[in-house]
Amino acid sequence: MKLISFKQSFIAFGVLLALASCDTDEKLEVKGDGVILEENFYRNETEAYAGLVAAYDKLGKYAGAMENAPLLFLNSASDDFYAGGGNSGDQPGLQVASNYTVSEANIPPAIWADYYKGVARCNIMLVKLPGIPMDGAKKTRFTAEVKALRAYYYFDLVRLFRNIPLILTPLTKDEIPLVSQVDPSAIYAQIEKDLNEAIPDLPMTLTAPELGRFSQGAATALLGKVYLYNNKKAEAAVELAKVNGATPGGTSSYGYKLMDNFSELWDHKHEFNSESIFEISYSDKSNADWGNFERGDDEGNVAAQLMGMRDYSRTDAGKLLGLPDYINGWGFLPVTTDLADALKPDPRFEWTIFDANAQQAAGNMTFTDSYKETGYHFIKYAPVNEDIKAANPFLNFAINTYIIRLADTYLMEAEALGGTGARAQALLDAVRARVGLTPVPVSIAAIYAERRLELAGEGHRWYDLVRTGEAATKLAFKGFTANKNEAFPIPYSEFNNTKMVQNTGY
Repeated sequence: MKLISFKQSFIAFGVLLALASCDTDEKLEVKGDGVILEENFYRNETEAYAGLVAAYDKLGKYAGAMENAPLLFLNSASDDFYAGGGNSGDQPGLQVASNYTVSEANIPPAIWADYYKGVARCNIMLVKLPGIPMDGAKKTRFTAEVKALRAYYYFDLVRLFRNIPLILTPLTKDEIPLVSQVDPSAIYAQIEKDLNEAIPDLPMTLTAPELGRFSQGAATALLGKVYLYNNKKAEAAVELAKVNGATPGGTSSYGYKLMDNFSELWDHKHEFNSESIFEISYSDKSNADWGNFERGDDEGNVAAQLMGMRDYSRTDAGKLLGLPDYINGWGFLPVTTDLADALKPDPRFEWTIFDANAQQAAGNMTFTDSYKETGYHFIKYAPVNEDIKAANPFLNFAINTYIIRLADTYLMEAEALGGTGARAQALLDAVRARVGLTPVPVSIAAIYAERRLELAGEGHRWYDLVRTGEAATKLAFKGFTANKNEAFPIPYSEFNNTKMVQNTGY
């Protein structure tokens, strides 16, 4: 995110057992001798801003990590991708997600921990902000932003793990043993409360240096999505209509408008475009390397490297044909033939999937098979060699990822309207018309089918299958077990010295 590059001001307030307010080995890095610990920080507006950056920082793990990157993990678990990689043991957290052998012992624990670290940083800010001498308008905005962030982190946590603790203040070590889970309804109630309180105090628009922060539109879109997942369809339709505007295909009061060309969403040249509602920005400036990567010094889109084809190389014929000069990647997330077949007749295919087998057979390129290779590879976030700017090319791609974009909110509103009526039809038509497709009669089935094709690979599919009750059928070929795999197991390490219990079936 470009509120500033993720760690130009770096606060790593860790979470003891992923739950406490701060950990003994993660401290604020400052110039000069020694370190400043959390209790001595938050003295002025500059330090409050640094705390805000820290609260936003964990957003970057969405595509800025390996097996613990939610984008990779969720795609691996869906029916649209296999884990891939070099072999069945490559990035094992992705493999167990893909074949549904995931357990409390092998799920990447950082997925849970990173989200709760984000929550902890928000909680610290909400405690500290009232006492910081600073501009009142900025304090109000910062408070709104961290409430929206906390809502975002909890929304992903409750969708991934379902039965989770609700922690709203920094915890001491003595309070850790008292931590227990609450009913998911309590999590949703808090998320809705945080967003409703945040929205009025967020800006309508963002200036260039602020891109990547929460705006009113982004928080409203998130609230509409939360209502939809919480089966409050009437409320969802109201909030999403605010985001989408009076006329589908037109410009909303927040300034959102579908991009004219679907291809421009993925050309790396149109960051924070008119369709982008909430977007994570990645940097090629950090020079992260293996020696500092696990410490958290990464700021690039790591998932982009993992999803690249293995040993990709264009032949002279491919160069003349104008095939992209893709990087040599690590071969994760080969596309299932089911998704490829569904997209082949669709204009979005060429900006979503690369048919490597066909291009290799035609003599235009060569590549090495991944594990579970299908010949189809995901390219929405695919880097090319000219994207390499940093000393280490593997961990530093400045390729942003969308969390919410307008086509998504169009389809969510159409669903919230029950998949019927003129408004729902117009919303569905607008998404299809943008890529030159003719209208189809609106229905819930048509909306779900459109979501799969429009949003393929963007991290929504697994959630969609679970919330619509289709997961057991669509994911049976991967080993999905009904009444178990709708939630992932809580990592084993989180049961140490707490009252938590494991999810059903694990």
